[in-house]
Amino acid sequence: MNPSELGGPLLASVSRSFYLSIRLLPRGLRAPIGLAYLLARASDTIADTAEAPVETRLRHLATFAKMIRTRRMIGLVELQSDIRAPDPKENELIAKLDQCFAWLETLESKDHGEISAVLQKIIHGQTLDLQRFGEGLQVTALQTAEELDEYTYLVAGCVGEFWTRVCLQHLPDCSHLGLADLRRLGVNYGKGLQLVNILRDLPSDLRQGRCYLPETELRAAGTSPSPVAHDPTKAQAVFDRWHAKAAEYLEDGHRYILALRSPKLRAACFLPWYLGIKTLRLMRKRSPLGVKEKMKVPRSTVRFALALAGPVAFSDRALSWVKAPPPNVSGESDAADLSGSDPQ
Repeated sequence: MNPSELGGPLLASVSRSFYLSIRLLPRGLRAPIGLAYLLARASDTIADTAEAPVETRLRHLATFAKMIRTRRMIGLVELQSDIRAPDPKENELIAKLDQCFAWLETLESKDHGEISAVLQKIIHGQTLDLQRFGEGLQVTALQTAEELDEYTYLVAGCVGEFWTRVCLQHLPDCSHLGLADLRRLGVNYGKGLQLVNILRDLPSDLRQGRCYLPETELRAAGTSPSPVAHDPTKAQAVFDRWHAKAAEYLEDGHRYILALRSPKLRAACFLPWYLGIKTLRLMRKRSPLGVKEKMKVPRSTVRFALALAGPVAFSDRALSWVKAPPPNVSGESDAADLSGSDPQ
């Protein structure tokens, strides 16, 4: 299988809506960012395959990080034998990791170095996650806001950092801002998207013994992880504070898009920002803590985002309109917001 096939059907099958962003990128950026996503998705599969004991997953995460760092696939066969995910597409990705590594060898050394650096951070975050929560036999919470901030950086903020560095390496004039300022916005943008996912998935994570809301904040609100696991609505006050923090971070995502000169980059960055904003609005209308089903942004929202990406790519005014549309103009009905298939 050649890189175009790995970056096409396989990438589309495991990345869902993010694949659309990658396809909108300038051609020279699709390979490093697409391959980085595949490798991060593989590490996520290793970390999340509950059929394998935590100790086994931790061992294979360390092995996988070493493979990326050293370019030697020692331990790959055992990893592929032990990690059997419920999703057949994730299993296909694990089975084709040797081809992903072969693709990695074809990239420029700077791209290889950036991919290696971001994967070490992502895998560190996944490792901390497994060490903190274990098998999930009892509900465990992160202890402090600092731990949650660290986690969102390691699994998503660093991706915004990686994206920024790679884009500026390939397109030095793609932004009005320099590396330091654009990197800061990119880190916060990534952290905001991760917080949206954490808040949306909080009830299902609690059922697996994972509470990402800090225990110190839960206790200050008069509750603790165990009562919240039985009744997530007890965490509403803490949830609301982190909802506001996610919105604050996505404001930096908006600033990030405004700073870009490249229309293709703007369009690619707009899609996840728009879906994140729409999900935050859904959670403001109806908290996910009081419902059993997972809150979903419908496919119609993804199609609408794609339609908006063209004007936003060339117009700051269009992006500002999307952020705060005129009264009685939303582009989609509220009913559509609360139903449909999950594109994430």
